[in-house]
Amino acid sequence: MTGPELLVLWDIDGTLLAGRGFGKMMYREAFRTAFGRELKSPVDLGGRTELDVIAEILHRHDIEHTEETSQKLADALANSFESRRADFPDHSDLLPGALQAVQHFADDPRVHQGVLTANLKSVARIKLEEFGLAHLVDWDTSAFGDDHVDRAELVTFARKRAQHISEFTSDRVVLIGDTPHDVRAAQVAGVRVVAVATGRNSKEDLRRAGATTVLGDLTDTAALTRAVTG
Repeated sequence: MTGPELLVLWDIDGTLLAGRGFGKMMYREAFRTAFGRELKSPVDLGGRTELDVIAEILHRHDIEHTEETSQKLADALANSFESRRADFPDHSDLLPGALQAVQHFADDPRVHQGVLTANLKSVARIKLEEFGLAHLVDWDTSAFGDDHVDRAELVTFARKRAQHISEFTSDRVVLIGDTPHDVRAAQVAGVRVVAVATGRNSKEDLRRAGATTVLGDLTDTAALTRAVTG
């Protein structure tokens, strides 16, 4: 073996970390900072990319959706997370088995791992830094919610960024996520998915979305390894 055989891409929210409303709070703060107004209704994050969420918020508040207005809200969101990063662990939990699973794959020479997340890159880094996971993934072979509005397209970004590591064919790329959005992204991109019922979607929800490999959580590292290595 001359290099890693698998590219493993982790979702963050609902897969590695469980939030308790911190993201929605940051959106309210960011919108107020960016536009001097209050959000009219709660934000449904639900596995959607930040660019998708931002576009909906702008439309809902009759703000023209331009690159400038989108970037203005994204910058405000990133700044809100940075200024409140010390508060994040008090509003989130590291899910059972998450640290052990990420550490296990970091130590496995067959695997090269990054993240594929709806978060802005700066926000994703803050979240994993605050829970001691950031050093275990390769940020240069990852993809983020400010790369593209469509989550499925993020797979292409990650694969291109990993080309200097290895030419990972589609059957050698594995997404690990907890929502139907993760399942759809893998299906559209033609890569494998291991779905975990660690978020608000049940095993049945994930199977209905098309996932054939579904785990209850990340606590059984051996079962997860078998699912990933196929």
